[in-house]
Amino acid sequence: MAKSRFTRLDAFTKTVEDARIRTTSGGIVTIVSLIVVLFLSWGEWRDYRKVVVHPELIVDKGRGERMEIHLNISFPRVPCELLTLDVMDVSGEQQHGVQHGVRKTRLRPQSEGGGPIDSKTLSLHAADETATHLDPSYCGQCYGANPPSNAKKPGCCQTCDEVREAYAEASWAFGKGEGVEQCEREHYAEKLDEQRNEGCRIDGNLRVNKVIGNFHIAPGRSFSNGNMHVHDLKNYWDTPVQGGHSFTHIIHQLRFGPQLPDDVYKKLGGKGNPWTNHHLNPLDGTHQETDDPNYNYMYFVKIVPTSYLSLGWEKRGNYQEDHSAELGAFGQNSDGSIETHQYSVTSHKRSLAGGDDAAEGHQERLHSKGGIPGVFFSYDISPMKVINREERAKTFLGFVAGLCAIVGGTLTVAAAVDRAMFEGGIRLKKLRAKDM
Repeated sequence: MAKSRFTRLDAFTKTVEDARIRTTSGGIVTIVSLIVVLFLSWGEWRDYRKVVVHPELIVDKGRGERMEIHLNISFPRVPCELLTLDVMDVSGEQQHGVQHGVRKTRLRPQSEGGGPIDSKTLSLHAADETATHLDPSYCGQCYGANPPSNAKKPGCCQTCDEVREAYAEASWAFGKGEGVEQCEREHYAEKLDEQRNEGCRIDGNLRVNKVIGNFHIAPGRSFSNGNMHVHDLKNYWDTPVQGGHSFTHIIHQLRFGPQLPDDVYKKLGGKGNPWTNHHLNPLDGTHQETDDPNYNYMYFVKIVPTSYLSLGWEKRGNYQEDHSAELGAFGQNSDGSIETHQYSVTSHKRSLAGGDDAAEGHQERLHSKGGIPGVFFSYDISPMKVINREERAKTFLGFVAGLCAIVGGTLTVAAAVDRAMFEGGIRLKKLRAKDM
């Protein structure tokens, strides 16, 4: 029979059945090689199904973005009525006395354990002490200040709080409201003194511009006087508490953007890899103690924008920043991606009386006098952005190529081992035959 052209190209020559020799060692090698192929194929399948996180570093080209600050801080030695939270940034935006999205929880005195007071007593002014029970024609005076823009009755100051707000808008100090009819009716001074030994916990969310800025918690109502940011400290200084108040504080949590879910945290390495700290907030658990009422704490925060893109996020829709999202939900997108921030921090503390650090062995280090007591956080935004992208460890073609390499490599090695065992057996038999 004439051979075809393809017959001459056959690289896989065959042997007839009669020329084959089957051995026990060959059977053992075949079983072992089959087990090895199955084991390595299972490992290849697991690698193909594995999702890995690939980090990238790019220039952040976002414009007009905003971010959320989540805070939970306790002040065991300052009552809630004296604390004010303010936010400001380099764009000129200022938020004085932030209330929306932030809760103040009154804490019992440290001598009583410092636990939270019942929520019914969290408001300084009870419902029966507001203007709702007054004569409908009543219009309280504002004592020289213009009525506040948020007054319940336009052109009037019906409550002590509205008088205080009018004074703050006029950049005037208020004190305890001596001689103010509304405050005397509500017993503002007496109730303030009753809370002097209490503490306060401030927690909630702030939405701010993604630019250089700061937020701080300081005593007294805040207002702007020209280009200066001023706090009314009269009630902070005039206190019957022995030794005065102080800004001892505990930062339970401070983060910028949403917290990564536990499943994402595990994909990033968990506790087994110290190099991955995407889930860590450096200031969580910070405790600062002082007995000096004239003390100032400053934290300088460097923020790095960070995105987490889940597998297939681009197929579920394009990301668009939703400024209408509720506080606390900003950054968690419907396509499964997460926009958050990591940060590093350095801290500094000083007495407002000035002086040096001779007690710490640094007499050459001098501190300026003056300032506002409180806790200040100054943040700066990095121009770089970290993107953590979920990807398959291997493509399907890579998986098929890996299987072929496993089968071919294992069989080749098995054939070599079997051949060596077969040849070795034949030589041993010949050597024994000569010795006989």
